[in-house]
Amino acid sequence: MRTLATLVEQRRLLVGDKTRITNRLGSTLKEYFPQALDWFEDRDTVLFCDFLQRWPCLKHAKRARQATLRAFFAAHNLRRASLIEERIHGIRSATALTDDPAVLGPHQLLVQALVAQLRVTLQAIDHLDAEITAVAKRLPDYALFAALPGAGSSLAPRLLVAFGEQRERYTSAANIQQYAGIAPVLERSGNKCWVHWRLACPTFLRQTFVEWAGSTIPRSFWASVYYHRQRAKGCSHQAAVRALCVQVDSHSVPLLADPHPYDESVYLHALKRRGSPLIAAMAAAPKNA
Repeated sequence: MRTLATLVEQRRLLVGDKTRITNRLGSTLKEYFPQALDWFEDRDTVLFCDFLQRWPCLKHAKRARQATLRAFFAAHNLRRASLIEERIHGIRSATALTDDPAVLGPHQLLVQALVAQLRVTLQAIDHLDAEITAVAKRLPDYALFAALPGAGSSLAPRLLVAFGEQRERYTSAANIQQYAGIAPVLERSGNKCWVHWRLACPTFLRQTFVEWAGSTIPRSFWASVYYHRQRAKGCSHQAAVRALCVQVDSHSVPLLADPHPYDESVYLHALKRRGSPLIAAMAAAPKNA
């Protein structure tokens, strides 16, 4: 468990590095080669790295033959003919943002340096993913957390680490919510009352729960309805995800006492017994779609 805890934290740091590198790469390309950002929606991929390494500027890309470009995309398992033709047409019809060598030269060198960093970071993440999967599957409760909606191969090990092996520490959902910093802090002074984000907490643990809550939105019907209800009330995306985080954490804690794979129908029946307004909202959701 300690090994897994270290692995998932190191992976999250590398994911942060990947985000910073891709953001800087996108910012640099906007200075001289912005078309590449339009051609590739996913920029944290080996495909994007290989393209920029081979054709670091528009002038080089326009010199490539169509057969060469098709072979390049086919070698990277891109089989959608329409997308390949769209990219080739974009390369042929694009106009250079600038021909100034004082802009092109330095920025191309920086792009190559960033591509090299991104490539190494992606490889490191892949290696950590393989090790995390191997370690997590040796722990007895991995299947329990892997069955949670939105957990997946990256968040299931993090949730397993979040609850740990000393489950008796958390007698209720409120316990872990307060410890992890999910539960907001309510303060009163005289006639004043205000709520604020909890500051003193293990930030990686809180990050795990918040990211998991966000990943449940497209994968759990009730979570999606709850999130959109919060947005309809005027909450920002982050505020709605934090509110959802409290809800998904509340129904995950009982799994520790009754270790059976997550079944959303059981949770929906519990909401119905309590007369939750979320049931009515879910019944109306298909009509509003």
